[in-house]
Amino acid sequence: MKYTLQPLSLKEAQAFVNEHHRHNVAPQGHKFSIGLSNGENVIGVVIVGRPVARHNDDGWTLEVTRCCVLEGHRNANSMLYAAAWRAARAMGYHRLITYTLKSETGTSLKASGWKVIGATKGKEKGWNVPSRPRVKAERCPTEDKAIWEIS
Repeated sequence: MKYTLQPLSLKEAQAFVNEHHRHNVAPQGHKFSIGLSNGENVIGVVIVGRPVARHNDDGWTLEVTRCCVLEGHRNANSMLYAAAWRAARAMGYHRLITYTLKSETGTSLKASGWKVIGATKGKEKGWNVPSRPRVKAERCPTEDKAIWEIS
């Protein structure tokens, strides 16, 4: 299967993620989004933005905040992760990070040159707190996560 990369607006990428992501909702903002087409339809998206954790927001680092591909499209995730890094690097960024749930293998990240650099604890009681309520808290995983990097 031949895939083609294409630019996407945040609105288009958010709609795809909200409809197809298996455990999370779309992020609020982005620096850029990339779509992957099978020639007829968008079959995957990657959304890249400023790092969520403020200690990573050094001006030289971006974060893949969502990567979502329809089932059955071999190598599509790896293509999106690699394209995100090429675009970030072309914009002058030195580092790209992302997170995966501990229950996920990270095969697509490994295939595109990413390395695990650490782990972070999940929130046992969820991410919904009075000072920052989460509207769709049921789609915000609470398990531990692996932190990945490419530079």
